[in-house]
Amino acid sequence: MDYQNMDQYYGAYGATQEYEPLSRYTAKTFGWMCAGLLITFLVAITAYLSNLIWYVFAVPYAVLILGIAEVAVVLYMSSQIHKVSVGTARALFLTYAVLNGVVFSAYFLIYAFPSLVFIFGATALFFGIMAVIGYTTRADLSNLRNFLTGALVFLLVFWVAAMFINLQRFEIVACTVGIFIFLVFTAYDTQKIRAYHQAYSHDPEMARKASVFSALQLYLDFINLFIYLLRVLGRRK
Repeated sequence: MDYQNMDQYYGAYGATQEYEPLSRYTAKTFGWMCAGLLITFLVAITAYLSNLIWYVFAVPYAVLILGIAEVAVVLYMSSQIHKVSVGTARALFLTYAVLNGVVFSAYFLIYAFPSLVFIFGATALFFGIMAVIGYTTRADLSNLRNFLTGALVFLLVFWVAAMFINLQRFEIVACTVGIFIFLVFTAYDTQKIRAYHQAYSHDPEMARKASVFSALQLYLDFINLFIYLLRVLGRRK
């Protein structure tokens, strides 16, 4: 059945409801992504300007604790998305954005502010181009899943190994690979919005949760793309 050509669908209790167009559903998803990015930026700049960052990172293993908390939020949301309420899904996403904002405040100490602004603009441009490609292409990008998974494993292994072995001379190569991977991920995750829209067109609550989950995936794509571009092009203080 082609859900995109339906004008109506039946809700959980059989009541006829207005079918939400793909364009509006996509706009809401990107709206949540942008809200997450805005929260992350506000938390980061507030922590930096108020010097709160010094108190946070003075706590032993603060970076490790924040990293574990971020991973825990993503894993919980990913595994429980079918069970939690829409409100809980949104709260988890915003919680992740706040935690990431605390971590990101450290970048204001490391990199010059004009450099951060420039890299953010470049990230937004590249991200936007790939999002448009993902939204408009007729190619099935789901075929890239295994390639993207393998690439993520490569990056993970590289950065873990770099903690114990001096791989600094290969860092630019790894960052370049990271930029390419998350550009592709942007198109891939944008196309998934269409798949979620079609798959859950009969279940408005699940569709809203899938929208938040897609926003989280796109948020992560943007953040990782920003970090890798910053490592390659950013000017340190």
